[in-house]
Amino acid sequence: MENNNQKPQLDDNNLKVIKDQIGYEALLTKKYKEYESMCTDQNLKNLCCSASDTHKQNFDSLKNYLDSHQ
Repeated sequence: MENNNQKPQLDDNNLKVIKDQIGYEALLTKKYKEYESMCTDQNLKNLCCSASDTHKQNFDSLKNYLDSHQ
């Protein structure tokens, strides 16, 4: 009988890829926030803020996915 409460496990290769991507998303979030603070043009500030928000959402999604499989 199958245990439905058991979380599916990721293989080592997929786990490494996801962890690497989480690191990239965290770095991009940080960089775009830094770029935003350096910009004087409001349109560029808005673009950097939007990019930072997108990468933060990607980070959160990947982290939630990883947490659900461990």
